[in-house]
Amino acid sequence: MKIAMIGSGYVGLVSGACFADFGHDVVCVDKDAGKIERLLAGVMPIYEPGLDDLVARNVAGKRLRFTTDLGEGVRGADAIFIAVGTPSRRGDGHADLSYVYAAAKEIGEALDGYAVVVTKSTVPVGTGDEVERILKEANPTAEFGVVSNPEFLREGAAIDDFKRPDRIVIGSEDPRATAVMQQVYRPLYLNNAPILVTGRRTAELIKYAGNAFLATKITFINEIADLCEKVGADVKDVSRGIGLDNRIGSKFLHAGPGYGGSCFPKDTLALLKTSQDHEAPQRIVEAVVAVNDTRKRAMGRKVIAAMGGEVRDRTIAVLGLTFKPNTDDMRDSPAISVIQTLQDAGALIRAYDPEGMEQAKPLLAGVEFVGDAWAAIEGADALVIVTEWDAFRGLDLARVKASLKTPVLVDLRNIYDPAQVRAAGFTYASIGR
Repeated sequence: MKIAMIGSGYVGLVSGACFADFGHDVVCVDKDAGKIERLLAGVMPIYEPGLDDLVARNVAGKRLRFTTDLGEGVRGADAIFIAVGTPSRRGDGHADLSYVYAAAKEIGEALDGYAVVVTKSTVPVGTGDEVERILKEANPTAEFGVVSNPEFLREGAAIDDFKRPDRIVIGSEDPRATAVMQQVYRPLYLNNAPILVTGRRTAELIKYAGNAFLATKITFINEIADLCEKVGADVKDVSRGIGLDNRIGSKFLHAGPGYGGSCFPKDTLALLKTSQDHEAPQRIVEAVVAVNDTRKRAMGRKVIAAMGGEVRDRTIAVLGLTFKPNTDDMRDSPAISVIQTLQDAGALIRAYDPEGMEQAKPLLAGVEFVGDAWAAIEGADALVIVTEWDAFRGLDLARVKASLKTPVLVDLRNIYDPAQVRAAGFTYASIGR
């Protein structure tokens, strides 16, 4: 089948490359000419393990193309995916749908035969209705269906998530459009990937509800971690103890500095705005958002406490800046709030991240960025691990101690064993232990 992917960012590029790998003819469209030029040269705009090889393989196989010409991409397409950004709108926190609606208008003007227009972007309930209205207004004689097909890709594992999904959600009340979507996903259906066909508004809400629930699990275990510290319990054992209950499950029960990234912060906020508009309060999600925002700065204060309550003019080495490992995404990363809290208290920050340095620089003024972990650690007054990259999991503790001015290690991801670190002569602080 011929597929057009409007938007060549994280979701669009990964989805387009994976569809091409299934044998579909895919063209990825983006208004950013520089991005398209880089993609044509084989340079990825994001870091995602395996993506460069996947794109190169399918470009070479002539199944994947890139263009800035939306009309060219849409012409003759069976399915047209809208995969543009929906950031939080400044001022009120609603999802900014301007890019989605602009894409819909251009698609409508370019339609030349029946096609299914698919909202892949994360959008509030009712967006598909407006997309349908815009398409009809732009091209009253066009034949098309409008479907919601939310993405469930984890940064750092997106290709595997796309090819081996827990589920595929198709929101459609149009049998013809549903049939096209089932054909698009036929390679996955043959691998027994569950396909859930729902109403369009239901599909739109599934994405938000899923992310809000995962954000709630993270926030819940973080608050339990705080209680563990007060009563002398170990949050890792608590997590394992409750996670072994099949009704709860072990995923997203890892205590840390709070959630960040491209999805959870904006999607929980957008869900709250939708609930307010429809007078259906989501009190649990409200609490999750508030607790998570507060927690990030509290982690900075935790570092200050570990250093005896005074950090002015002291150098702190920070390892890990991205919101999670195996990505270069800095959006709403806990590291931003942690570092800013330390800077507000007068600390000097020296930082390293394997992939997120360039993205971090515009967000973190006054930080000294260095080329590796040891350059960050050498001569610092304390070491703080904010993101659990594999490269930080097995540091030579003897060398760390010898490199630091004072042996203080604050582990905000619980990747080290407290007894071993303390036996190595460190003042050690972690989460909920």
